[in-house]
Amino acid sequence: MQLEGQTVVLIGGSAGIGLETARRAKAEGAEVILTGRDSERLDAAARDVGAASVAAFDANDTEALRTFFEDLPEPIDHVLVTAGGPSYRPLLEMDADDVRQALGDHPVLALEVARNAKAKLRPGGSLVLMGGTGGRKISRSIGIVSAATAALPPFTATLALELAPIRVNLIAAGFVDTPLSATLLGDRLEERRNELRATLPIGRVVGPEDVAALAVHLMSNTALTGATYDIDGGQQFVV
Repeated sequence: MQLEGQTVVLIGGSAGIGLETARRAKAEGAEVILTGRDSERLDAAARDVGAASVAAFDANDTEALRTFFEDLPEPIDHVLVTAGGPSYRPLLEMDADDVRQALGDHPVLALEVARNAKAKLRPGGSLVLMGGTGGRKISRSIGIVSAATAALPPFTATLALELAPIRVNLIAAGFVDTPLSATLLGDRLEERRNELRATLPIGRVVGPEDVAALAVHLMSNTALTGATYDIDGGQQFVV
């Protein structure tokens, strides 16, 4: 098993990609630790995957994040950060604070996780971040998301150099069929699924298990660092 005897921390592990990665990591022999904001959903997720422990807190709360990593009793091997999401608003409807938040949320969260996890991560372990491919096309409808998306690959590469020999990689996903996607799209969800089935080169919708498989590979392959890995079924080329 690829992760036998290792410990994986999922920041945002109570649903979607984080939870599916926990399930995959557990199947590969890892112990998993889940974090999330909703304690009830977190407890249910922990029972589902057999997590070693859970911690309920807001990952954007710097003090709570620091306390979580300080309180971990043993060294860990991998961290996946899936918390947070994009802000789809027209630029001219955003004030200065909105712009700072939209551009800075992902890098700041990743940096705080890296800063606090560094002392607990074993050499050769990994930090896996989440980005996207959808923001690579400039569009009025996605506003500042394109700028936020463009910042993550060089940020990841620089962080990989600073954290070495801990490895840092970025997963860039397109549409993934998760509970978050269902919440964002509402009654348009099935329409979007059908559109993707008809247009994607792979002929199906990307699911959280696809992203989880990539995340576990990035954890287990110790030659990979500083890179961005697309997983969108070809969405960026056809939609």
